[in-house]
Amino acid sequence: MAPKAQQQDVPGTTAAMDPVPDHGEKSYRGSGRLEGKIAVITGGDSGIGRAVAIAYAREGADVVVSYLNEHEDAEDTAKWVREAGRKVVLIPGDVSEPAHCRSIVEKTVAEFGRIDVLVSNAAYQAVYDTIEDVSDEEWDRTIATNLSAYFHLAKAAVPHMPAGGSIIGSSSVNSDTPNPGLMPYAATKGAIANMSAGLAGLLAEKGIRVNSVAPGPIWTPLIPATMPPEKVESFGKDTPLGRPGQPAEVAPVYVMLASDESSYVSAARIAVTGGKPVL
Repeated sequence: MAPKAQQQDVPGTTAAMDPVPDHGEKSYRGSGRLEGKIAVITGGDSGIGRAVAIAYAREGADVVVSYLNEHEDAEDTAKWVREAGRKVVLIPGDVSEPAHCRSIVEKTVAEFGRIDVLVSNAAYQAVYDTIEDVSDEEWDRTIATNLSAYFHLAKAAVPHMPAGGSIIGSSSVNSDTPNPGLMPYAATKGAIANMSAGLAGLLAEKGIRVNSVAPGPIWTPLIPATMPPEKVESFGKDTPLGRPGQPAEVAPVYVMLASDESSYVSAARIAVTGGKPVL
């Protein structure tokens, strides 16, 4: 079902979306691919993050869900993790603050003793018609939330990650075909892909793999919360598949990259774009 014209306040909530996204609640079937792993997912309350949390739990991982302040969405994600028989820890707060990024890692290590998988997924975007519309505060917020948080999380997590660990950054199709109206967001997504590849080289000797995922238009609360209603209504229709993707359609790539099956995959950027190439 195609999105209807709609608008929400930032950061947006799942229940208010029409249609409500598919996170794999009814469809995802696990097979023990992440049995016993400890995973941290930022932006794990909704959208791609929720779908990844559900998939990871059903694959056997315990999950730490970092989120801003969407408590109702976070509790719903936690419910699905618990129903899969796994432990879940919810950590609210703003990842644009370096101290909070370090706190996420500290609380995870205090609870579980280590981190096997780090998914840096929280993001902020807004649509601008001109560069003059981008305030200094909006630019700084976008960089801090999308890119700097990735750095601070990874730096804090690495000392607690064993060989075989996996770090995954959420990039975007905008990483090399930027939407002009999303210029600050697109710039961070290109940097995330670049940082992931560079970090993969730095951490190779530790046996830690680093990759990024480049989703195309995925139906998440970020869309009605940051785009005008007319753009929401046409969201995803310009892809070769002619529709936006669902979070459940992205999560399997995150599972693959987190699993030991991907032991020789590092410095990759994997596209989930509905047919738009990522070069």
